[in-house]
Amino acid sequence: MHGTDHREADEPALGLRSDEQKTPARRRYSRITFAALLAVATVVLTGCNATVDRGFLPKGVTSISPELTDFWKATWLWGLAVGVLVWGLTLYCVVRYRRKKSDTGLPPQLAYNVPIEILYTVVPVFMVAVLFGKTVELENKMLDTSPKPDVTINVVGKQWAWDFNYVGADVYDTGIQADLQSGQPGQEANLPTMYLPVNERVEFVLTTRDVIHSFWVVQFLQKMDMIPGKVNKFQVTPTQIGTFRGKCAELCGAYHSDMLFNVKVVSKADYEAHLQSLRDRGQVGFLSNALNRSSLEPGQQQYLPEGVKESDIKEDAQS
Repeated sequence: MHGTDHREADEPALGLRSDEQKTPARRRYSRITFAALLAVATVVLTGCNATVDRGFLPKGVTSISPELTDFWKATWLWGLAVGVLVWGLTLYCVVRYRRKKSDTGLPPQLAYNVPIEILYTVVPVFMVAVLFGKTVELENKMLDTSPKPDVTINVVGKQWAWDFNYVGADVYDTGIQADLQSGQPGQEANLPTMYLPVNERVEFVLTTRDVIHSFWVVQFLQKMDMIPGKVNKFQVTPTQIGTFRGKCAELCGAYHSDMLFNVKVVSKADYEAHLQSLRDRGQVGFLSNALNRSSLEPGQQQYLPEGVKESDIKEDAQS
């Protein structure tokens, strides 16, 4: 009788101690849940910020920029959704199937689960296929040079500045390397500057005088390499008037960081006025690729703009 009464008296006490042990764990999980909800709320509430709304991309200023920005944001959101799902399932397994003090031996072992394995094989393949398909679609739009451009500019990279041939207007502009290391104010105003008319389709024909460079106007949200002996090209339609920064995005030598330029998107009238100013300075003609260290490879000349031959060279422009 005493043994039986002793067990009955101990059982409530044991049960009480078990509840007390669970309470801190529940509090801990509540704090984790609250922190997660707070993080989500912070992201949602700050979504009204323009920079966050663009996915921290620069503000695009071409006709295709909205599509590029939307695709960029969508890939990150889908990636975040997959991450949250994986983190959630991992945390659930850690909590739900954690080893307890009362457990003995090994838990039941599962060799495989065919439906789950099919699921986590097919779904990622489908996601990658969709991502790849959308990437190809956008890339084809970015590289489509079939429409006839309103303006064609041969952009020439050189160590460590830029030349611009306004092909249809038969004028050119040359750039010299800016001494940004001097620390003197106003150096950025001396950077090579390319003018573009707003809301007109522009084709960039890219060549290089010497080594590999990369033509990148940051707010165009696209760039392209300039490779010795080859001609690359793409088109954009700038939609906003303003001055935008450009740079070489390929390590090209000792002063790569100084290889900068400006892009001024202006009205049609201001664009024509700039071309006339180049004519007035005597900068008429085409700075040919014959100035390059390496001549264009056979078959590449056909990608030069119409009416421009590789041998068309402005003799007094090499300086």
